[in-house]
Amino acid sequence: MARLRIGIAGAGIGGTFAALSLLKTGHDVRLYEQAGQVREVGAGIQISPNASLALHELGLADALAGLGVRPEAWHQRRWDDGRTLLRTPLARVMEAEFGAPHYQMHRADVLETLIGALPDGILHPAHKLTGFDDSGDRVTLRFASGETAEVDLLIGADGIHSTVREQLFGPSDPHFTGCVCYRGLIPFDRIAHLDIPVEAQVWMGPGKHFVHYYVRNRELLNFVAVIDQDTWQAESWTEACDPSEAIIAFGDWHPQIGGILAAVDETFVWALFDRRPMQAWSRGRVTLLGDACHPMLPFVAQGAAQAIEDGATLATCLSGPDAGDVAGALRDYESLRIPRTSKVQSLAAGNKQRFHMPDGPDQAARDAEMARNVTDWSLKSVAWLYGHNAWQPEAPAPAAGAAHT
Repeated sequence: MARLRIGIAGAGIGGTFAALSLLKTGHDVRLYEQAGQVREVGAGIQISPNASLALHELGLADALAGLGVRPEAWHQRRWDDGRTLLRTPLARVMEAEFGAPHYQMHRADVLETLIGALPDGILHPAHKLTGFDDSGDRVTLRFASGETAEVDLLIGADGIHSTVREQLFGPSDPHFTGCVCYRGLIPFDRIAHLDIPVEAQVWMGPGKHFVHYYVRNRELLNFVAVIDQDTWQAESWTEACDPSEAIIAFGDWHPQIGGILAAVDETFVWALFDRRPMQAWSRGRVTLLGDACHPMLPFVAQGAAQAIEDGATLATCLSGPDAGDVAGALRDYESLRIPRTSKVQSLAAGNKQRFHMPDGPDQAARDAEMARNVTDWSLKSVAWLYGHNAWQPEAPAPAAGAAHT
């Protein structure tokens, strides 16, 4: 196998996982991060079996088990009376079905675990990529500091506002999806009196939905409140806000929601953006990964999981006897990943409509279908998603189905 020198722009979860995966397959990797200190936003993340399986392959099973919460169920509930619409078992059922656990985790814990697994000398903070030149046999990277570096392959894992994507395919603004998201973390002792079970609960109602679940060994409750909104006026795409905004917005919802929001000290609000699925991610010796090429709404809880899958599949495509053919390996990577990630993007957009249905005939039909356990919400119908092994990209293409938030 040809040993490639690979540069990765962006040391988030996707970029760092890709670095570890490519190191595992024998390549010389450098991970460049524009921030002086790598850190993640304080929020929860779902590590579904397709992602935990990929992480276990890197020897991180014990670290995940020590920090993650294994939810007993996805519990879909009605906004006003709390009635159960569908309760899908997780925990032991997930592991038995798909061969890997489902975890609820703090994003910072996931990233710190990945960063901690990197050998010395791989991560280069304070290296903001400003551009690159692909000469055909190498790529020269240019950084804001004036430094340069030469690599055989560049991977843009630099997020929805990707510098690498813009240079490859031209400038374009991400699409505002008409949703704003309030998020926060609450210490357990502040909500202990609510007796919230160890579940990922999804409350659906007209024009909005509310999700909550435990992270960090139940030390914290993570909540996500998503509201339909026509425009986004703020200068920043994420900012601190007064918790009273969310309290007012959900004031007529079930008392458990009010109890959770009453315990909040700090809330962040941001607009939800996405992009249409791309037809190509690569040109020459440069490709994309994660939100740089397939940003999606968080309504299937797969943004980080799909970036992790990208890294595992890309490493596999670059590990064979023809790995020296970079352009060919990148074509294989695209052909394996684009159909799958495009489908997940579409499902996420569709779930927005399902979650936010106004009360009426369509909502009643949705609820009745969920009660029969024959909808996209059931465990059986998400087997194509959760049972995927990204280290074996020759696996059959996914069948029809969808997933939870």
